[in-house]
Amino acid sequence: MALTKDRNTKRRDGKQFNDPVAASTRIFAGSLMCLNAAGDAVPGSVSTTLKARGVAQEQVDNLSGAAGAARIESRRGVFAFANSAAGDQITRADIGANAYIVDDQTVAKTNGTNTRSVAGVIRDVDSDGVWIEI
Repeated sequence: MALTKDRNTKRRDGKQFNDPVAASTRIFAGSLMCLNAAGDAVPGSVSTTLKARGVAQEQVDNLSGAAGAARIESRRGVFAFANSAAGDQITRADIGANAYIVDDQTVAKTNGTNTRSVAGVIRDVDSDGVWIEI
């Protein structure tokens, strides 16, 4: 139904999130954090079903808890991660392309023969690492 009076519409900045943590999971502050198929927070890892959510803003230990027993803050933006090696090493020529998740701190140039999820878009490569926009 269309409005017939003013409405106080809630908003978010789209950069900070608070998500339930998956069961039997520990996420470290500063790690690449993802959502699994159930929508629960997990650290980045080799998987085809993860969705990059952001960088964990705190450490949360839910190793002995059920899914959702703990929650974690994450932030979207552009962050530096470790570069993969050999044929998966990202270079400046890859700026603008997708990077793929190797683990909770490392990204790669390829999807590892369809075994890795997208981390985000490569925005820069320098001595600090690979800058990924999540």
